[in-house]
Amino acid sequence: MQPFTRIQGIAAPLLRDNVDTDTIIRVERLFNAVPRADLGLYCLESLRHLSDGSPDPEFFQNDLRYQRASILLCGRNFGCGSAREGAVWALAGMGIRCIIAPSVADLFAANCFQNGLLVFTLDQAIIEHLAVGVAADPAGRPLVVDLERCQTGFADGEPIPFSVAARRREALLEGLDEIDLTLKQQSKIHDFRQRDGELRPWIYTA
Repeated sequence: MQPFTRIQGIAAPLLRDNVDTDTIIRVERLFNAVPRADLGLYCLESLRHLSDGSPDPEFFQNDLRYQRASILLCGRNFGCGSAREGAVWALAGMGIRCIIAPSVADLFAANCFQNGLLVFTLDQAIIEHLAVGVAADPAGRPLVVDLERCQTGFADGEPIPFSVAARRREALLEGLDEIDLTLKQQSKIHDFRQRDGELRPWIYTA
């Protein structure tokens, strides 16, 4: 898994509440043998168009200035709905490495960390302030997300602190999944098995 230490990139606004995993990636895309590497092409497809089928000019994916976005500024309860890991694959396939929202669904957040995407929460007013600051010139006003310092903000502005659970921060900084984190405790596992084998030898018989 690619480590996450510090990124500086374009931040795109998706300030809608309750964007669920089915909106992020339609279930038929997962069932119709779309390769994982191509899911980004279909990410958020149901939000890209108006009711008449024409592109929504207000939606960030239809704005060329946001096409290389790596950070997503979101509304409340982002990633709600089913525990669809494909939603995270689709966002990653679109180039997103960090999601910032006032609140995020727990299962979605867990899937993000398992796939190398950083997720953290900030007050809605701060996120809206960042979105306004980005809007005039997305490429000229990139956001910095520094996981080592747990700070974000504009490259030319005051840093904004955020928090991430220690185990998840460690995993992202080192590019580790849950199995890798467990294997870091291999010596402790070995010591436990030795002690337990002496106390309960019948457990370890072939």
